[in-house]
Amino acid sequence: MSDRPPLLAELGWRELVAQHTEGLAEALAAGPVSAYCGFDPTAPSLHVGNLVPVMGLVHLQRAGHRPIALVGGGTGMIGDPSGRSSERTLQTREAIDANAEGLRGQLARFLDFDGPHGARLLNNADWLAPLSLLDFLRDTGKHFTVNYMLAKDSVKSRLDGGLSFTEFSYMLLQAHDYLELHRREGVVLQVGGSDQWGNITAGMELIRRTTGREAHALTFPLITNADGTKFGKSTGGGSVWLDPARTSPYRFYQFWLGADDRDVSRYLRYFTLLPREEVEALDDAVRTAPERRAAQRALAADVTARVHGAEAARVAREVSALLFEKADPAALSAEALAALRAEIPFARYATPEGAAPDGEPEVVECLVQLGLAASRGAAKRLVEQGGVQVNGAKVSAAERTVPRERALQGRYLLVKKGGREFGLVELP
Repeated sequence: MSDRPPLLAELGWRELVAQHTEGLAEALAAGPVSAYCGFDPTAPSLHVGNLVPVMGLVHLQRAGHRPIALVGGGTGMIGDPSGRSSERTLQTREAIDANAEGLRGQLARFLDFDGPHGARLLNNADWLAPLSLLDFLRDTGKHFTVNYMLAKDSVKSRLDGGLSFTEFSYMLLQAHDYLELHRREGVVLQVGGSDQWGNITAGMELIRRTTGREAHALTFPLITNADGTKFGKSTGGGSVWLDPARTSPYRFYQFWLGADDRDVSRYLRYFTLLPREEVEALDDAVRTAPERRAAQRALAADVTARVHGAEAARVAREVSALLFEKADPAALSAEALAALRAEIPFARYATPEGAAPDGEPEVVECLVQLGLAASRGAAKRLVEQGGVQVNGAKVSAAERTVPRERALQGRYLLVKKGGREFGLVELP
């Protein structure tokens, strides 16, 4: 076993324990256990809301236990009613399979799949898809009364608004998963969000009834922001995804950098592996020097590096420093400039009619082509008013063009209008 603190002690100071079964501490202390968490493949990417259970598996492995990430290729065909007020839209088997493959790659960034406690990635479609309805009703359904199922919060909360038999059966499918993993992999612990307590304990009951053995549950808190907004939404209202094609590393970094002072201490505990002493020092920094945002910077750097890699985190920091901290554009790396192209207005410079193709780029043309000015006249007025910078230097009314030797990385002009608006021009 690891010399780190016991799992429940580690999760405890990180405020990651919502509920757990009696005897779990003793079961964990008796030796390595196999534990699993399910992930619903209703989208081709995980989002930041999934990171609490993912980090739960990370802590479990670091404590010397074996994590199993279960992709719900089978249960995803049904949809979990927990925490929902309406029926899910059912997806095709092909869409579910494609989503499951995407989740596999993302989960592999967090868990070590080698060594004596190497993680495993499984898909419950492997055993649910070939399962016949009669076998399921006979072997699993007979162990649960309707009254038992109606008493679960995930069911009770939906009765007034309507709950299909499809979603009503989800609890039994998840219980079947727990039993199947208990038999196949020796799993004796299921973890998940606190809204999963009813489903997890149903699986414990099925294991007890069919094998006579003891199994356990551990749930993590559901996240809410201090300001009442939903966690995991960007400033534009969309989900913050782990897939860089859906949420760029820069925007991912900015999401964490923008954490409220009231939330950042919790997020450092939930989403990073920073040691307790460092987290508590950052807590103090929030209280004594909130304007420095040291805690938010540490949070953004750590989570972005874990999800997207150290290089992507470095580039995100570089871009953020330019856009929000008046960093010197001349110091921008080629990678940061490439990232900027996706985040601010971008244009390939088009030589105006009548000008020499290899002539110096015109400032007014850059403003118009970027959409930072509605017309050449408006662009000229901006320059005359001293409201334009190119590559960090203010442009005077007498300066019509920018020498090509001043281009960043030999090919880019970073145009700034006023205090906050930027655009990037690539020279031919």
